[in-house]
This record gives sequence, structure tokens and C-alpha cells, in this order.
Amino acid sequence: MAGIIPAAGSGSSGGRFRRRRYTPIADINVTPLVDVMLVLLIIFMVTAPLLQVGVPVDLPKTSASQVGGKDEPLVVSVNSKGEVFLGETPYDVADLATKLKAVHDGEADQRVFMRGDKSVDYGKMMEVMGVVIDSGFRQLGLLGEQAQQLGKGGGGTVTPVPTPAPQQQPAPRR
Repeated sequence: MAGIIPAAGSGSSGGRFRRRRYTPIADINVTPLVDVMLVLLIIFMVTAPLLQVGVPVDLPKTSASQVGGKDEPLVVSVNSKGEVFLGETPYDVADLATKLKAVHDGEADQRVFMRGDKSVDYGKMMEVMGVVIDSGFRQLGLLGEQAQQLGKGGGGTVTPVPTPAPQQQPAPRR
């Protein structure tokens, strides 16, 4: 009689009913993580432009380059109705002076940016600028929107017209 001889290590020699040990899989499934991160990225990309802080002001156009800085400046805004805001809080001009003096005592080198609607009276802007300067701030900047092209800023920029060369008049004869 011929029989089949089991091969070594096939599990039939010795303990016939050996159980295999369960080994946990140590891999992380990153697909759900990537899905969640992409959804969060889209949410932040949609909401970031909506988080612009400030009073709605129609700024005049300018061709000047942006000014960069390290610290967060104070922003004084004057809207089209002539109302004055520090950040998003409305103030009377007298109350603004008191608030700015209190801020200046804490931060001597603080920058102040002024935003004024293009329909605001020039005298009102100068009055608010005077209050800011009288409060002790020396770093004052005016904000405007960046013009798309020089001379195309919606009336905010002026392109210089070349002047003709002066003509020489003949010297009077004597």
C-alpha cells in the first residue's frame, strides 16, 4: 500500500489542530483622513473671504504698492455717512480721542491706518486725522484699493499730460 507522506511543516505532523495566531494589521487607513481634510480645506477657502474685518467703506483707488508690517495696526474708518469707527466699534470724535490716548499709553509705537469712503467730506477726514495725531500717534497711513492699471483706477488716478516745449521768442531789436 502506498500512502501519502505529509510534507514537513504542513501542520499534519505533531499537533493536528494548531490555531494560527491573530496578528493585528498595523497600517492606518488614510482615506477617511484625506476626505475630512479636503472638506475642511474647502470650508476654510469659502469662509476666509467672508471674515474680512471692518466697516464697509468704498475706498478710493490708488496705484501705490502695499505697505507690509509685522504688528497688527489700529484701523480708524469713516463711512459714507461720516460715522467714525475704531476697528468695528463706532465712536464720537471726542470719545475717539479718549480711546486713542488710552491705547497710545500702552503702545507708543503703534501704527494707525485710516480708511475713508471716497464720498466723505475732506474736512471730516482731516478732523479725524487731527484727533489721531493729537492722541500721540506718529505712524499714520491712509488706505485705498489697489487700482487695476495705472490710469484705469475709476477716476482715482491721474495720468500726467506731457507739456509742450516752451517756444523761444526772438530777442527784441534795438
